[in-house]
Amino acid sequence: MRVLRLALAQVNTTVGDLGGNAALVLRGVSAAREAGADIVVFPELTLTGYPPEDLLLRPQFIADNLATLDQIVRHVKKGIAAVVGFVDRRDDVYNAAAFISGGRVVATQHKTYLPNYGVFDENRYFQAGNRSSVVVLNGITIGFNICEDIWFPEGPTRIQSLVGDAEVIINISASPYHRGKLRFREEMLATRAMDNLAVVAYANLVGGQDELVFDGNSLVVDQGGGIVARGRAFEEDLVVVDVDVDAVSRARLHDTRRRRDRRLLERRGVAVDRVVLSSRYRPARRSLVVHGGIPAVPSPLEEVYRALVLGISDYTRKNGFVKAVLGLSGGIDSALTAVLAVDALGADNVVGVFMPSPYTSPESREDAQAVAHRLGIRFHSLPITRAFRAYTSLMAPIFKGRPQDVTEENLQARIRGNLLMALSNKYGWLVLTTGNKSEMSVGYATLYGDMAGGFAAIKDVPKTLVYELARWRNGREADPVIPKRVFARPPTAELRPNQTDQDSLPPYEVLDPIIRGYVEEDQGKADLLAVGFDRRTVEKVMALVDHSEYKRRQSPPGVKITHRALGKDRRMPITNRYRSY
Repeated sequence: MRVLRLALAQVNTTVGDLGGNAALVLRGVSAAREAGADIVVFPELTLTGYPPEDLLLRPQFIADNLATLDQIVRHVKKGIAAVVGFVDRRDDVYNAAAFISGGRVVATQHKTYLPNYGVFDENRYFQAGNRSSVVVLNGITIGFNICEDIWFPEGPTRIQSLVGDAEVIINISASPYHRGKLRFREEMLATRAMDNLAVVAYANLVGGQDELVFDGNSLVVDQGGGIVARGRAFEEDLVVVDVDVDAVSRARLHDTRRRRDRRLLERRGVAVDRVVLSSRYRPARRSLVVHGGIPAVPSPLEEVYRALVLGISDYTRKNGFVKAVLGLSGGIDSALTAVLAVDALGADNVVGVFMPSPYTSPESREDAQAVAHRLGIRFHSLPITRAFRAYTSLMAPIFKGRPQDVTEENLQARIRGNLLMALSNKYGWLVLTTGNKSEMSVGYATLYGDMAGGFAAIKDVPKTLVYELARWRNGREADPVIPKRVFARPPTAELRPNQTDQDSLPPYEVLDPIIRGYVEEDQGKADLLAVGFDRRTVEKVMALVDHSEYKRRQSPPGVKITHRALGKDRRMPITNRYRSY
């Protein structure tokens, strides 16, 4: 019986930290060797971190990444092989995977399909690979490819399986998270395993990188599409599992289509580079139980919540911050942001600041204090009434004869932004902004006011989802951290007497689906009217979205949790006269 002991090292790399990323690799190799693994697999672009973006335009960076690979290769000698992601430079620059064994790189695979949509810009940096490789390790044929390659049914996986006789396909990946992707990705991997009658081992990156979050959830799927092992979600992990490779051979004997399909590819001149390392078989071993079983995929709300926590934690840590500060208004957005920050950084590292104006209600003060108390965070109250009056007095001669309007409302928000940034400057705290996707989409936010800060924690979370996440988080504890009244009170910025969000916006239950259609799905007015939305409402929302592009361009980065976030996912010109409403 031929058994391959696989180790998938689901590590949290940092872009540009070549030494730190190499240390993660060496620790992973050591741990996998202790577990008796034949081969240990690391994610896409392990050494550089993902995505390295314009660092790839610096020749020295590429040279340093190659030198780091050489250092790692010297440590991968007897008893174990490794697959490591790196940047290769030959006739051009390639997103590559190195198959390392015996203190040398025995084979290199270049990424064939370069994604150039959404947040991806790989055609900007890389040349596409045009060759496929397999390696025979201990009598077992292994194909290996990179991320996007496995999403294509007729891609390298098919070629390595049919022409190269690969029984195990390794895919190293840096697949960013968005809602619903975990289940969809598992279905794709199971389909790819069944179509090719091969074991598929998928090693995914974990961690936050600017607005992106990588969820881990590495996976081993057998030739029948059954999940053999899964890495933990949103955590580093080492997944070690034994796979029965003889079961692949038995299944293939019953599938005559493979013989025909292989001949078709060979007639087209498709070839595979083959490296044989050993013909020695290892004895069968007992299957290894990993983590006491296969970790469950988080629920839809839990996965979003954990993605946000990881994004906040890694952005803070990787950029050299320890503590974060945010404005606590007594509303749902700041309450959820505070809870996320505490779960990400710990209560000792979060500071809440309440900044009442002449229009702030007693209920807002009570609720802000209650959130801070229940979370155990430091709480400061900095009333802005005197500062606001000083501003209005200063501007009075110039504003003479003009009524109060949004100008005075925005002054209050900008005073608050100034205070939070002053605290950041004085103490080195990261300012977390609290605006949600609904507000950011339609510009219901103040430039240099509540948009001022270092990281926008819930920037990609629609308002209706803010409430869902807050309820889910409250449900985890007997004593909810967010007061019930915060859910019941109408959302309000409290910048003028008796103000509510619905004075300016449609109800969020109406607004969010329109935003989803227009911003995330590129639906036009006719599409939105066809599903029953009111014409005037649709036209108003579309106009607000278009006219607010200049604001969003100046907003801080925030965690991406939808399939199309504001920012890199959706690149609209600021100067733009096209209107479809």
